[in-house]
Amino acid sequence: MNKRKLSFWEIWNMSFGFLGIQMGFALQNANASRILQIFGADVHELSWFWIVAPLTGLIVQPIIGYYSDKTWTRLGRRRPYFLTGSVLASLGLLLMPNADMFTAFLPALWVGAGMLMIMDASFNVAMEPFRALVADNLPSDQRTLGFSVQTALIGFGAVIGSWLPYAFVNWFGISNVAETGKIPLHLLLSFIIGAIVLVGSILLTVFTTKEYTPEELKAFETDTEEKVEEQSSLLNIFSDFRKMPLTMKQLSWVQFFSWFGLFGMWVFSTPAIAHHIYGLPIEDHTSKAYQDAGDWVGFLFGVYNAVSAIFAFFLPAIALKIGRKLTHSLCLVIGGLSFISMYFVSNETLLILPMIGIGFAWASILAMPYAILAGAIPSRKMGVYMGIFNFFIVLPQIVNALIGGPLVKYFYGGNAMYALVISGISFIVAALLVTRVKDVDDKVIVNKT
Repeated sequence: MNKRKLSFWEIWNMSFGFLGIQMGFALQNANASRILQIFGADVHELSWFWIVAPLTGLIVQPIIGYYSDKTWTRLGRRRPYFLTGSVLASLGLLLMPNADMFTAFLPALWVGAGMLMIMDASFNVAMEPFRALVADNLPSDQRTLGFSVQTALIGFGAVIGSWLPYAFVNWFGISNVAETGKIPLHLLLSFIIGAIVLVGSILLTVFTTKEYTPEELKAFETDTEEKVEEQSSLLNIFSDFRKMPLTMKQLSWVQFFSWFGLFGMWVFSTPAIAHHIYGLPIEDHTSKAYQDAGDWVGFLFGVYNAVSAIFAFFLPAIALKIGRKLTHSLCLVIGGLSFISMYFVSNETLLILPMIGIGFAWASILAMPYAILAGAIPSRKMGVYMGIFNFFIVLPQIVNALIGGPLVKYFYGGNAMYALVISGISFIVAALLVTRVKDVDDKVIVNKT
């Protein structure tokens, strides 16, 4: 028994919720650090505030994956989770820039950090069940297309989220300056719009996408798939972790170095560019020039996401020609060299060029590892293994969060640009490790062409 092939627009609707998820995620990535700095955080403290987010994901993801494998409701098995996650994430988006409303109870900085935790935990609740849904619903020879469409929508959503603050200031004349300790209006409006789009896009997927029942998914398993006994206890996650397929173990190192680099970019880009490119003092995080730098970082983040959205449509064809491993390795090398080149750029406009290269890498990071992994795990365990796979996304972020701030303060002299250079080196290491990965599903795709 084989899964039905889906049309392009069925795959598009199934993945559309990721547009809203990534729009909210992009707003968080581009603006959380400067919001925390407005509330009083120093540059070397930023990674410590960000650590709560991956720590939460480390706990939440495998649990959500386990229960989404076991769940069957009127909405299906995956949809209840990313619907719930989107509602909670939207609340975080609304409350984080308004953290100063709660200063009667806690300092705004701590409230803002708490909202960052809620947002990231909620994005985690939504993301991996969404990836498992794509793997559940698509046959092997459509998975690269499925994850590439998902990557394109992620890119479109991230472009909108990243560019909103810049657009409000430069296209609509809304001020990016506020009283000391207050969040500018253009950021408040951006987060409100992000929350609305997040819930709306998820609802479109919920109402247009059907899921296979657990019985149907079991019938789709082939003799070549690893047979895994049904597990009845949440504690069996640890057993699943120990028994993870070889391909997943090999990909774990690729993911580790890829996401170590990404975390450095998300946390340190604004202070790095403000100091290294704009020439602002390290301690300046309230001036209009600093807000201009922050808005430009959002624009740059939109560039790499726009490139990833477009490039995602070419990834399936490239992977069919040269293989998924080589495709991913080349993209990571381009991204790594682009990070390193930022150190030698002296004009903010020229930063667009390395962001294009990072966009190639980002598109591949969002698609290729999941397309490779999906063929190596049985469908009955898709959710829990996708959740466990998230370990290797959050662990490098935790490591970077612990050491990134002290490195900036004690080794880089406060110049966060060096953190972006380390991100580039990390990408290149990941590219080398891709060559060791066994892509067990690649032969299926080659045979289908």
